[in-house]
Amino acid sequence: MEILEKVKLCGRFAGEKKAKDILILELKGLTDIADYFLLASGTSERHVKTIAEYIEASMKDEGIKHLYTEGYKEGRWVIIDYNDFVVHIFLEELRELYDLESLWIEAKQIKIEI
Repeated sequence: MEILEKVKLCGRFAGEKKAKDILILELKGLTDIADYFLLASGTSERHVKTIAEYIEASMKDEGIKHLYTEGYKEGRWVIIDYNDFVVHIFLEELRELYDLESLWIEAKQIKIEI
C-alpha cells in the first residue's frame, strides 16, 4: 500500500469516529519531518482519544503499526507517527490556535470526504 493510501485510510477511520474537518497536507519537498500530515478535530478530550485509539487499532488490524504516540494522556492534541506520515488529532479550539494549515500554506491540501 502506498503512503497516500495509508494516510487516506487513517482519514476514513477518523471519519468513522465522527472526526471533523479531516484534511491531508502533502509536505513532500517542504520538510523532512514527513511526506504527509493528516489533520482531524474532535469535540472533546474523550472524542480526541477515541479517534486516536480507533485509528491505531484499525491500522494495526491492517498490518500497519505506528512508531509512537504523543499527547494521548492529555487528549487535547494527539500525534500518531507512522514515519512517512503523521496524524494530528486536535481539540477544535487548539486546531484553530495552532493553525497548521496556515503554517504549511504552501502544502497541497487533500480533503477527506466521509
